Amino acid sequence: MESGEVGEFLRHRPRLFALAYRMLGAAGEAEDAVQEVYLRWDAADRAGIDNPEAWLTTVTVNLCRTWLVSARARRESYVGPWLPEPVPTGDGGALGPLETVEARESVSLALLTALERLNPVERAVFVLREAFGYPHGEIAAMLGLTEANSQQILHRASQRVRAGERRFAVPAEQARALIDRFLAAAATGDVTGLRTLLADDVVAMADGGGKVNAARRPVTGAEHVARYLVGLTRFLTPASTFGVDEINGEPALLVREDGVVPSSVLFFEVDAEDKVATVRIVVNPDKLGFVVAARA
Repeated sequence: MESGEVGEFLRHRPRLFALAYRMLGAAGEAEDAVQEVYLRWDAADRAGIDNPEAWLTTVTVNLCRTWLVSARARRESYVGPWLPEPVPTGDGGALGPLETVEARESVSLALLTALERLNPVERAVFVLREAFGYPHGEIAAMLGLTEANSQQILHRASQRVRAGERRFAVPAEQARALIDRFLAAAATGDVTGLRTLLADDVVAMADGGGKVNAARRPVTGAEHVARYLVGLTRFLTPASTFGVDEINGEPALLVREDGVVPSSVLFFEVDAEDKVATVRIVVNPDKLGFVVAARA
């Protein structure tokens, strides 16, 4: 491949990764998908490619549609809750600039988790339209649909993603204050104090993937979740440190060992009363690779 053709691919690569990640919810798999797209680009007859962006986007989204089928099968046998793989964002993040609330929401763990409710075609339409703003005519051409069908699929997908939604990402300043209160209560074993931060129907879920100790079922209810979170402090060591970093477009609690190696990432959502309604905890070391690389 000539240098100009490599440069053409590299120019689109960040956007292709961002698309693949939103489709798959796994950064490592997204990297693999982009590499496969590169190989197909290398082998293609580019004399017949009038619009490289459209060609690369079409190949990427349809490759991810295919991969999602096998990924779903693997996730059915996954040990415990499956959560998307965290990716640091902010300046220089792998997902590119996230300058609006909508852009940040499109990579939030909450939305990526909700996208698991969709079939591959629904997910493709939703991501192409909501995250990248493609018109339905172009989406239809990429996915082999009619424009009317694309519109219908988006409507159905949006309903499924938003079903029962009443939880909100926490603004950065509020998140830091919330995390400070959470750490103070958890570190001192103050179950009652922690309980006051939680919604009555709060849900906590932890993704350990069978690699580390983690609850294999979601924990529900304020009292149970408060005791569960306080109990997690027994896994901390004298070398454990805490920080608030922007991950997946939102402030998250990052626990590190020796001040360097991330061991867990905690994400919080609140309800309309600003009570913590959802806690998502990623502790599977296989899913912390991008966080490790970003902090190295």
